[in-house]
Amino acid sequence: MIGRLTGILLEKNPPHVLVDCGGVGYEVDVPMSTLYGLPEPGAKVVLLTQLIVREDAHLLYGFGSAAEREAFRQLTRISGVGPRTALAVLSGLSVAELAQAVTLQESGRLTRIPGIGKKTAERLLLELKGKLGGDLAAVVDVNRAAPAGNDVLNALLALGYNDREALAAIKALPEGLSVSEGIRHALRALSKA
Repeated sequence: MIGRLTGILLEKNPPHVLVDCGGVGYEVDVPMSTLYGLPEPGAKVVLLTQLIVREDAHLLYGFGSAAEREAFRQLTRISGVGPRTALAVLSGLSVAELAQAVTLQESGRLTRIPGIGKKTAERLLLELKGKLGGDLAAVVDVNRAAPAGNDVLNALLALGYNDREALAAIKALPEGLSVSEGIRHALRALSKA
């Protein structure tokens, strides 16, 4: 099994990269989060990998962190979720955001990812509960600065703000605000950004 590649990045053709390891070029599929963190072609790279063997192909998937690779492994263990779907999930959400969605059972975050419908999102949340979300519950507590943070987050997402903007606004909320006060405070903060 190929667990890690260290070599020279030759090409970036999303979602594929080509890595030269001692004269052998490995074509590796990576999520967009990993792709954005890679240097320009010609630089040295290290990718943690997962080899998937099918009847008609051996496919290599690469990740910038062990957490991404573990999330990919957990996703591909779910019946009906293949490597392409797992890459789409990791391209649409960071591992921390995925863990938060699992812990809070927020299917709406997953349905915004292309190729993930409501039923698939609910199945992912059910299957990953206790496997992914529980391990990163501390991340969720950091992201939910106020008791009403979840309701404020959902309101901001419904208004069209992306996950990162909404989470950043919630982190800045003072303790003890009601939901309506939290929304007003978050909207003021976002309008200044």
